[in-house]
Amino acid sequence: MGRLPRRQVQQVKEGLNRRTLLIGGGATAGLLLAWAAWPRSYRPNLNTAPGETPFNAFLKIDRSGQVIVVSPQTETGQGVSTLLPQILADELGADWRTVGVQSAPISPLYANSLLARQWLANDWSRLGGGAGEWAIDQYATRHALMLTGAGTSVPMFHQAYREAGAAARVLLCKAAAARWDVPWESCDIRAGIISDGAQRTLKLGEVAEEAAAFDLPDILPLRQADVDRLAGQELPRLDTPSKIDGSHNFAADIRLPDMVFASIRQGPIGNAVLKSVREDAARSVSGFLKLIRQERWVAVVATNWWAANKALDLADPVFVISGKPVESAAMEATLEAAFSGSSGQRLYAQGDLKPLFEDATILASEYRVAPGLHLALEPMSATARVTEEGAEVWMATQAPSLARAAIADALGLATGQVTLYPLHAGGSFGRKMDFEPGVQAALIARDMGRPVQLLWSRMEDVIQDRPSAPAHARMAAKLGRNGAVEGWLAKLAAPCAMTQTWSRIADGKLPHEASLDASNASTRLAVAGMELPYAVPNWAVDHFPAEIGLPLGFAPGNAHLHGAFFTESFVDELAHQAGTEAMSFRIQMLGGNPRLARCLTTVAAMGGWQGGIGGSGQGLAAHVMNGAFIAVMVEAGINDGKLQVGRIVAAVDGGDQVNPDIARQQVEGGLIYGLAMAMGATVPYRKGMPTRAMLGRMGLPRLGDVGEVSVELVRSTAAPAGLTDIGAPVIAPAIANALFTTAGRRFRTLPLLLEG
Repeated sequence: MGRLPRRQVQQVKEGLNRRTLLIGGGATAGLLLAWAAWPRSYRPNLNTAPGETPFNAFLKIDRSGQVIVVSPQTETGQGVSTLLPQILADELGADWRTVGVQSAPISPLYANSLLARQWLANDWSRLGGGAGEWAIDQYATRHALMLTGAGTSVPMFHQAYREAGAAARVLLCKAAAARWDVPWESCDIRAGIISDGAQRTLKLGEVAEEAAAFDLPDILPLRQADVDRLAGQELPRLDTPSKIDGSHNFAADIRLPDMVFASIRQGPIGNAVLKSVREDAARSVSGFLKLIRQERWVAVVATNWWAANKALDLADPVFVISGKPVESAAMEATLEAAFSGSSGQRLYAQGDLKPLFEDATILASEYRVAPGLHLALEPMSATARVTEEGAEVWMATQAPSLARAAIADALGLATGQVTLYPLHAGGSFGRKMDFEPGVQAALIARDMGRPVQLLWSRMEDVIQDRPSAPAHARMAAKLGRNGAVEGWLAKLAAPCAMTQTWSRIADGKLPHEASLDASNASTRLAVAGMELPYAVPNWAVDHFPAEIGLPLGFAPGNAHLHGAFFTESFVDELAHQAGTEAMSFRIQMLGGNPRLARCLTTVAAMGGWQGGIGGSGQGLAAHVMNGAFIAVMVEAGINDGKLQVGRIVAAVDGGDQVNPDIARQQVEGGLIYGLAMAMGATVPYRKGMPTRAMLGRMGLPRLGDVGEVSVELVRSTAAPAGLTDIGAPVIAPAIANALFTTAGRRFRTLPLLLEG
């Protein structure tokens, strides 16, 4: 069968893990040599229906001519199930009306090494340069790390999908050329029709089976002409029709024969174990089937979910917590105390701040960010069926290979005995990087001996959320005589949410264990967003890790959420101190960053920037993240004690975007998520529990709180960057800067009105 040239990888020896993988010096060199001795290649493992022909790991074509694109990335609403097919269909020359999408099976061919590099890189791997990146790539491939997150889907797979489409186009043209006895180079595919330029045509399905038998040329030709291209067009999303008519299946929509329903309680936050439960009270509910106890949770199974949840309420489970329960006041005190601890480390440094700051007048400010909840519309859920042959699990997960391994381990099965059906998520914001409902559903299904659908209640979803990291910052800077920033020092006290997440999903640690393990780890992952995009000659960023007892998780922007808030709020303070208009102040420091400068000038022109004068209610902020550049201008104020944002204008340079409409949707989604962080989306914690769990009491933005939202994509020929997260970090500092012009004081705490 014709296919792309094999991807050469190496097999990892038993016993290697992330810690041994990323060690340094001679051990790393020896490890690279050891891996080089075990070459291995992977083949596509696609399932095919009758009449379907696989061309490579990303594409199947059936006899009717339907183009079935295989996507390894989880659709969480960001549009990836349209973007990746659009890239491939463009290179293939397909008719968009014939394109469909299918979730990929677990395979090393779909590993997201780009996200793995961002996540797993440390000082040793950076010192190794290309060898360090190679080692992480190999680790990701061999463990089939199919990760979705941090806007990496398109940057990671853009070239692979182009090549997959080009390869299929060549093979189809070869098959048609053989029928017509003409050179294959004279053939092309447009709108799903193969032609030789001499009025002879064939449909894709007519030659699909024949085409797969041909070989690819040594050099794969990619499309160069701009005629009839799908890339760059605002094509309709493939998932929209089924979501509109209700036929789109999410985890809670799965229905299996003889299936029952379960609800669960997992105790307060921390090292909590089940002490007692009133099973007799639970049995009084009509529809009750069984109460299932585990060390750290209890579930009730019933004929319907409402009965299961009601029975759990009556069962009144009691848990015992080891150690101090989570308290908001204690978390704040711990973060402040971290500044005087011994675990701090300077992670970024340029120039020399010490002589510059000695006997100088320094502007200093302190900032705080509260933990931000995910609050996805779809609570955590999964459906499972366990038989003697193995297990099947239906769930949305951003890490399917790790989820499958965890389920297999919990059931005592080999991973090959577990089939995981990856579903689209009804919202995630990174929460579905964790996969505990899949493990729980599988254990309950095994106990019941029949299929079980587990759905967390909204209260359970809030209690067991893994919020974004809280953080405290101490910012200091010295201004020169001309008003320019000569020195900048940022000190950040925060735990690292990404380190904790990896410890849970890859190393199998319990949430409280992962939180404790990361308590002394100083890492750049915790200060992302604080690396200055401005040309300041002397600057540094220090990280002070802290153990706050609250398990944290993946979120849009991750540490950029607090990093951008601290940085852009402080930049605005410096501009005011220097007596310089806020946009000009930023522009004069962007001599080496023309893309961000263009975003700033564009958003100022679009929004009618008035210079941030008193009473204008206008604020600016800018940010750089993973190859994308954004500037935002807002008009905001406080009405009856509540934040109102009348207008949001954003200019984004994200490279040459595949689908501009979806790109704007992604930016808008990020902006609204960031607005939620600015307005609320957090809770106080007391005795290991959030003090509220109702969405209506979270201070989330409503339609009446948000006015016009405009997103301008700046033209660019750069490679496409991921835009799913870029809007989230930048909106809060822009609003804070706008409020200064109306309230006359700085808002240095997030959520912005939390202080008052």
